Amino acid sequence: MASEACDVCERSVRIAGGIGDLWNFAFESTQGLTLELTDGSEFFLCFDCMERLPDDHEPTAEDVADLRERTDPVEEDGNHFWHWK
Repeated sequence: MASEACDVCERSVRIAGGIGDLWNFAFESTQGLTLELTDGSEFFLCFDCMERLPDDHEPTAEDVADLRERTDPVEEDGNHFWHWK
């Protein structure tokens, strides 16, 4: 199983696929994606953080930075809980 930290909430999320999933038969879905925004910036975001991006215009690096300022980092405690300001 591969994982990567969300660039906003810093939560480590699962990335499905890869050789590790062949050996442990993990069939869980991916929990985030790398987004290439219209301003050329690129971020890996979990699905919850993606949903919090503005939907009235194409998101930019400034929108991601604004979301990061409004989001408390998640401490990995196994509860999978997000803390929004």
